[in-house]
Amino acid sequence: MARIAGIDLPKNKHIEVALTYIYGIGRSTSKEILDKANVPYTKRVSELSDEEVAAIRSVIQSDYKVEGALRSEVQLNIKRLMDIGCYRGLRHRKGLPVRGQRTRTNARTRKGKRKTVAGKKKATEKK
Repeated sequence: MARIAGIDLPKNKHIEVALTYIYGIGRSTSKEILDKANVPYTKRVSELSDEEVAAIRSVIQSDYKVEGALRSEVQLNIKRLMDIGCYRGLRHRKGLPVRGQRTRTNARTRKGKRKTVAGKKKATEKK
């Protein structure tokens, strides 16, 4: 079992896909890392030697910001936007979509579960 950046990589997957389990690494970044470490993409995690795992680990530590450091940086960026009171910061603060999506319908992921507002009742006539 290979443990890189505090994440246990799945044994039966190709290393190119397994690296994407680390926060901050996608498919293209995974390929760049494997090229720098001279590891073939199609090799499975269980087939990796200790030297190859060490090479991958050293490339990630030296060149990339992943997991905890990246998460904290993203949170600090969002906090900065909220503190300066820009439009994006206000959208984050209100829990609404930040990138211009419509909110009249959809946007349920950002807005949360529906809160139904009752319609106005019609006034009854007195005789």
